[in-house]
Amino acid sequence: MWSQPRAFRVNMSKESQMRAAINQKLIEMGERERLKELLRAKLIECGWKDQLKAHCKDVIREKGFEHVTVEDLVAEITPKGRALVPDSVKKELLQRIRAFLAQHSAL
Repeated sequence: MWSQPRAFRVNMSKESQMRAAINQKLIEMGERERLKELLRAKLIECGWKDQLKAHCKDVIREKGFEHVTVEDLVAEITPKGRALVPDSVKKELLQRIRAFLAQHSAL
């Protein structure tokens, strides 16, 4: 059986630890909630929410209301939902996160 090289595993572990530390700092400082609110507003503004809602209705119509579970619906719409997020929204969020990290570089 193939296993990952030790250096790769250590690097992934450090990356996971760094992500956890960043996430914790975002939560502690209230920035995570601000970013979530910004994301919600941007997605509504660009029509993402309406597009995804229409896609949900299409999926339910295709499969039949009685034959669709919440899990099925989530599995069906998640890839499309991610693909529909405009690059400009992704870039703005990334820019905000980078600015936050620059201000709080004591991580």
